[in-house]
Amino acid sequence: MTTVPGIAPGTSYDVAHRPSHDWGRSAAPASPPGLADMAAALAEGSVSSRWLTEQCLERIAASQPELNAFRIVHAESALAEADAADRRLAAGERLPLLGVPLAVKDDMDVAGLPTAFGCAGDFPPKADDSEAVRRLRAAGAVIVGKTQTPELGQWPLTEGAAFGATRNPWNPDFTPGGSSGGSAAAVAAGLIPAALGSDGAGSIRIPAAWTHLVGIKPQRGRISTWPEPEAFRGLTVNGVLARTVADAALLLDAASGSHRGDLHRPAPISAVRAARRAPGRLRIALSFGMPFTGTSKALDPSVRSAVERLAGRLEALGHEVALEDPRYGKIGLSFIPRATGGVQEWAARVPDPSLLDPRTSEATLMGRILSGLPLRAARRAEALHQYRIGEIFHRYDVVLTPTTATAPLRVGALVGRGSLDTERAIIAACPYAWPWNVLGWPGVNVPAGFTPQGLPVGAQLLGPEASEPLLISLAAQLEAAENWQSHWPRWSAPVGAAAERVLA
Repeated sequence: MTTVPGIAPGTSYDVAHRPSHDWGRSAAPASPPGLADMAAALAEGSVSSRWLTEQCLERIAASQPELNAFRIVHAESALAEADAADRRLAAGERLPLLGVPLAVKDDMDVAGLPTAFGCAGDFPPKADDSEAVRRLRAAGAVIVGKTQTPELGQWPLTEGAAFGATRNPWNPDFTPGGSSGGSAAAVAAGLIPAALGSDGAGSIRIPAAWTHLVGIKPQRGRISTWPEPEAFRGLTVNGVLARTVADAALLLDAASGSHRGDLHRPAPISAVRAARRAPGRLRIALSFGMPFTGTSKALDPSVRSAVERLAGRLEALGHEVALEDPRYGKIGLSFIPRATGGVQEWAARVPDPSLLDPRTSEATLMGRILSGLPLRAARRAEALHQYRIGEIFHRYDVVLTPTTATAPLRVGALVGRGSLDTERAIIAACPYAWPWNVLGWPGVNVPAGFTPQGLPVGAQLLGPEASEPLLISLAAQLEAAENWQSHWPRWSAPVGAAAERVLA
């Protein structure tokens, strides 16, 4: 019996670990099914939640030494939840996710578990679920654990002194991205069918791009951030990662909804219906321009080529595509006070601040310095940014950009760097995603293909306020043409023949 890091104390598994050194694409592995498939099989009675959850826990245990996707796996609780779901299913109850095993990022409260948000230290368990987790449970989901995230979600790599490095199932020498990198690695490897993440500067879209997933950053407030009325001064929203648009839409609908304490409460949508609807002929602005940051950055030719190929696919589907950039202006001046203010708020809750990364301490200090007039000015400027950037939607329905400027970074790429050098490296790799966090508007990462080295890259579909239905419809149309869900990484959790028959 082997006790696996990341599994709750007292739980162990005797599992056959499948190491693989042949990293890259695999066209037809025997891999786990998606979220919608699992939900349908459970509703039909062809599989039990107990069996699905046991399989999920075994896959996590087998992967943890290499991928390190989970901070906490709450095995006993998950199995108890699965048994309860089976009883409810046997009694005829039906809910969208009843009995399906899922995971959430470790910035979301799960009752009975700590919320360390990537930090070291002895964090007390939370008494209550966050609103997003409560809604997943209300839809019937089984919560198997919490996924890794860098310290306070600050970096597009998922690694740190508190837990080590989370690795990309497409190639373990590279990061899955961040800060929702644990969720992305877990879904990409087939450990779980889908997961919640959060996005404050691209933290869903970046790891989705670097692991070949669909990642939806919804409209601000679509998924509640409660017990935070808003997160990181309105920059951060909760969202979803999945292998297919249909799975992402199903999870988005289940998690969506407001708490009475939320500051942002958009009108409801149906993502599932949007995923089944044709988008119609659209005008799409293809943009490679980057917002001004005063730092060096350049678009990798392989990323540009992948996005241009996707633009060609959109034209072949009947859409009008033209080169044009949004007018970003000096939007970065509104991002910095809000981002550092969020770090300051979270750092104040850490049990032992001496364990924080020195770069976090510097960000906390900057947050205090900018907490007065600069922060108030940044919030007031949001409407102006929306007006100026939103002008492009008078002429186009959707903006298409790269999600990142580079392919995935190597594990350890930011180790040993100071704050300024770290920020420059982050901006150089990821200059495209963060403006939409300032605006609060939705964006969807879709897989755009692979570099010559076999690393995944992505493209963003960006829209104005509350445009998720249109973006999801377009993403579903692209998926049908691209068939990206048929490609799995070499490190994908094996599924036996019996499981394939049950879930076929």
